[in-house]
Amino acid sequence: MSKISINIKGLGAQNFSQGITPLQIMDEIRGISKESIICKVDGLLTDLSSPLFNDCEVQFMDAKSKDGHNVLLHSTAHLMAQAVKRLFPKTKVTIGPYLDNRFYYDFDVKKPFLEQDLLKIEAEMKKISDENLQITHEVKSKKEAIGYFEEINENYKVEIINDLGDNEIIKFYSQGEFTDLCRGPHVPSTGVIRNFKLLSLSAAYWRGDEKNQTLQRVYGTSFKNSKDLKKYLLMLEEQKKRDHRKIGKELDLFFFDEEVGPGLPLWTPSGTVLIDELETLAKEKETAGGYLRVKTPHLTKGDLFSKSGHLEHYVSSMFSPMDVDGIDYYMKPMNCPYHHKIFANTPKSYRDLPYRISEYGTCYRYEKSGELFGLMRVRSMQMNDGHIYCTSEQFKEEFIGVCNLYMEYFKIFGIEKYEMRLSLHDPDGLGEKFIDNPTLWKKTEDDVRKALKGANLKFVESVGDAAFYGPKIDVQVWSSIGREFTLATNQVDFAIPERFDLSYTDKDGTSKTPLCIHRAPLGTHERFIGFLIEHFGGNFPLWLAPKQVIVLPVSDKYNEYADEVTKNIRTKGVRVSFDNRSEKIGSKIRDAEMQKINIMIIVGEKELENKTLTIRRRFIKEQKELSLNHFLNEILIEINERRVSN
Repeated sequence: MSKISINIKGLGAQNFSQGITPLQIMDEIRGISKESIICKVDGLLTDLSSPLFNDCEVQFMDAKSKDGHNVLLHSTAHLMAQAVKRLFPKTKVTIGPYLDNRFYYDFDVKKPFLEQDLLKIEAEMKKISDENLQITHEVKSKKEAIGYFEEINENYKVEIINDLGDNEIIKFYSQGEFTDLCRGPHVPSTGVIRNFKLLSLSAAYWRGDEKNQTLQRVYGTSFKNSKDLKKYLLMLEEQKKRDHRKIGKELDLFFFDEEVGPGLPLWTPSGTVLIDELETLAKEKETAGGYLRVKTPHLTKGDLFSKSGHLEHYVSSMFSPMDVDGIDYYMKPMNCPYHHKIFANTPKSYRDLPYRISEYGTCYRYEKSGELFGLMRVRSMQMNDGHIYCTSEQFKEEFIGVCNLYMEYFKIFGIEKYEMRLSLHDPDGLGEKFIDNPTLWKKTEDDVRKALKGANLKFVESVGDAAFYGPKIDVQVWSSIGREFTLATNQVDFAIPERFDLSYTDKDGTSKTPLCIHRAPLGTHERFIGFLIEHFGGNFPLWLAPKQVIVLPVSDKYNEYADEVTKNIRTKGVRVSFDNRSEKIGSKIRDAEMQKINIMIIVGEKELENKTLTIRRRFIKEQKELSLNHFLNEILIEINERRVSN
C-alpha cells in the first residue's frame, strides 16, 4: 500500500499507509491527546474517522478548543434530535446548529413540549450516550438524498436539499437508527457526549419567516467535563438575575407598550438619565476629536436610499414606504446618506479633510417580531453615529483613531475582555449582497489589515459579514459575567462617496473622491444600555446612576434639615432625592438598597446638632460622618472623573 507523509502538528512529519484515519493515528502515536475529538486536515475541520489519502498536516483538538467545543455542541444537538425521535416518533426534525456555548434544534411537533418533557429527553440522551453508538457519515447524490427523506416523511430536509446546487456535496451522518442531513464534522461516537443540559424551550418560525410553520425550539449546552458544565450553568443563573429586561423593570428604566408597538422602547426619567450621560460623554470625546455636530430628518424620499444602495441591499430591514404626494418616503434605517449630503453641500478642499461629523439621530429598522429582544433588538434606536471623510493618505490614522476611541470607552466602563472582528466580503455574494467591485474589495480589506497590524491591534477575521459597501470592524465585548455582546462598528466605505459625487479639490487642483469611514463607537444607546445594565447588574457607577444620592431623615422632625441638605446637593448638579415618608429608618435604607441608590445620607439629632451628614454607601459597611462641603467635594471628583468604582 502507498505511503503518505502526515505532519502531525507539534510532533512533526511521519509516514503512514494511505487511507489511515486520524483516529488510527491517535492509537499509534504517543503524544497525541487521547481527549481529542476532532482534527483539522490542512486547516479544514475533519472527522477523526475520515481516511487520509494525500500528504497533509493534521492538528488534533479536544473539546477545550473553540473548534472542538463547537463540534461537541453540534453533536449534542444530533444526540437530542435522536432522543426526541425515540420518544416522539411523529416529530419532524429541521435544523440544529451550535451557538456560543449552546446549541438548539427546531422540531415540528403536534403538541408543544412542556418543561417536564425536557427531563425525559435528557434521560433518553443519557441512554444513547451510554450506548456509545459510532457516528459515521456517507455522501449521497441529490436524488438519493431526496428519496431517503421523502420515504421517512421528513419534508423539511427535502426542502433544504432542493435548495442546494446540483454539485453540492450532500453528507448524511448516522448514529444507531438516527440519520441526519449535515455537513459535519462530528465527534467519533455518542459516548464522547457525557456532560450536557437542556436549558429552555421557545417558539421559532421555519427559516425565520413568520409566514412559515411555527416550530418548537429546544436549547441546550454541552461540555467535556462536569466542572465546566456546572460553571456555565452558574453563569446562566447569574445572567438571569442580571437580565436587562428584569432589572430595567425593577429600576423603572424603560418599558414597552402594545399601543405604541413592539420593539419601540419608552424611556422613563431614570432611563433617560442613562441616555443623557452617554450622550454627554460621547459629545465630550467627539469635540476633543474634532467632530462637528449635525442633525438630519427622520424620513426621506426613497430616491436617496436608492442612490445609496440601501433599497437594493437593505430593504428587508427597512419599514415599508409611505405615500406622500405620490412619492415614496422611508423612515431612515441609518444616517449616512444624509451625512453625504451635508458633506456635498459646500465645496471642500484637501485642507478641509479629514471632515468629521457626528449625530445622535433616531433610526428605524424593521426587525421581525420573533427576533425582537428587549433593548438588544428593537425597531427604534438612537444611534451614536458619525462619518469621517478623508484622503487615502489620512485613512490609516483616522481608522486607528476610531479604534483607539473604543479603548478609551472600554476603560471608562471597566470592559476588560473584547475582540475586534474584521468582517470581510464573500466573493460569492458580489452583486447580490455586496457591491460588485472585487478590485476595490481586495485593496480596501488589505488596507484595513495593514492599519490594524501597524497599530498592533489584535483581531480575527470573519468572511461574509462585511457591510454591502465595504469591510468593517465589529467589536465584541464581554460583560463582567462573561456574556458576549456586539457593541461597536467601524466601517470603510469605498463605493458610496462616488455614487453621491462626493469630491474635494486636491493640492494639484484636481478633483478627487474621499474615502468614508462609518463609525458608531457606542453602537445604539438601546443595545449599549442593555449591555451596561447586565455588565453592572444595575449597580451603576456613581456618575452614571439614575439616582445617585438619597437623603433619609430618621424621623419626621428632621425633615426640614433633610430638605435643606437635599436642595444644597441638587444645586451642584447631583441627582438627589429626599425620602420624607413616615417610615422607620431601617425600612427606608432597605428600599434605597432595592433601588440600587449608591449613596444614602442619614440625618438625625446628632447630624442636626453638628451640621454633618452620616454617609452610607452600597457595598461598604463602614459609615462616615462628613460635613456637607467635604461630602460634595468627594463625590463631585468621583462623578467628574467618571470612576467605575469608588
